[in-house]
Amino acid sequence: MGKNSFRWAFKILVLSVSLSIVFSLASQSLFPSIPTFFSVFIILFFIVLSTVFDMLGIAVASINSEKLEKLKDEKGYETAKKLYKNTEKVSSFCGDVVGDICGILSGAGGVSLVVNMNITDPTLYYIVTCLVSSLIAGLTIFSKAIMKGYAIKNAEQLSIKVGHVIEFSPKEWFKKRKNREK
Repeated sequence: MGKNSFRWAFKILVLSVSLSIVFSLASQSLFPSIPTFFSVFIILFFIVLSTVFDMLGIAVASINSEKLEKLKDEKGYETAKKLYKNTEKVSSFCGDVVGDICGILSGAGGVSLVVNMNITDPTLYYIVTCLVSSLIAGLTIFSKAIMKGYAIKNAEQLSIKVGHVIEFSPKEWFKKRKNREK
């Protein structure tokens, strides 16, 4: 492992721990006080977010540089090229950091959902807990399995679209505007 790889891994460690603490504190304070419907909505949101970021990580890791070059006239190409050059970092951030944190949060949401049901029978509580956690895991795995194939087949187009979104972000917009004014 090279010095730069270790430095990147350490930065990801710090970022992951920091984000996990923030999101864990937020979920522990929010989940118990929200209605069941919103708990289900939040769980589904984290499953979808995890799936989308996993798809982006797979897409960037699957880019064919020759196919990407054919799209150099598209908006988002320059950023897609940067994403491709940083495949290891992008894939790690999207799949590991965001994906894993969303997985943890959807699991925490499932626990909160079951706790909020106020089930008093221990056997029923055990069964419902197993069903909810299995359903969350199954939905996450199912959605990621579907999106992986899509991400691999459409890697270059997805990366261009992500590049365009990143280029259109307010931070980039202000940076470009500032550069034009100089």
